[in-house]
Amino acid sequence: MTAVFSHGRLRLYLLKLLDDGPKHGYELIRLLEDRFLGLYAPSAGTIYPRLQRLEAEGLVSHTAAGGRKTYDITDAGRAELHQRAGELTELESDIAASVADLSSLAGEIRSEVRGSVRDLKRELSEATRQTRRARWEAPAAPPRPTSTAGPQAALLDELDQRLAAFTAEVGRLVRARQFSETQLSTAIRLLDGALDGLRRLLR
Repeated sequence: MTAVFSHGRLRLYLLKLLDDGPKHGYELIRLLEDRFLGLYAPSAGTIYPRLQRLEAEGLVSHTAAGGRKTYDITDAGRAELHQRAGELTELESDIAASVADLSSLAGEIRSEVRGSVRDLKRELSEATRQTRRARWEAPAAPPRPTSTAGPQAALLDELDQRLAAFTAEVGRLVRARQFSETQLSTAIRLLDGALDGLRRLLR
């Protein structure tokens, strides 16, 4: 519960809200949330026990319909509200100040979060660019000596062409859009596995 409602002031504000007309507990919670611009909302465990105590004191009454209790202020409740009019005015002033403080704090937090997110995105983008450069901009392999064997030379040429096409296609796919860290890690593991298989085959 926000500090502005300490020392029994929440029960006074509940009487004020009920003085505007009958309401059920959920409506009171929403009205309080709206009053604090969505930055604070009391829980049902905060509101309903206080309504029960107000009813036990004869300051509110309730009617039940459809499984829902609707609370209304009694004459005794209006009398207390009238007697504490000065306190209610002070409470409204404190609520306005509290809302201003909460709004300012929320604005500062949003600015810090936006800055942190921007920094994180910038770092991830730079790490991705460096990974791509390391993977796809490595120096080309030295030219393979020309073989004199006819069929073997043709197959080696085809292997070279396939490797070049594979490298170009993977590079195109990686540059086409942003990928998640998981996707990039999985792609790297797949490439490492393929390379290990070729090493074992051609060893």
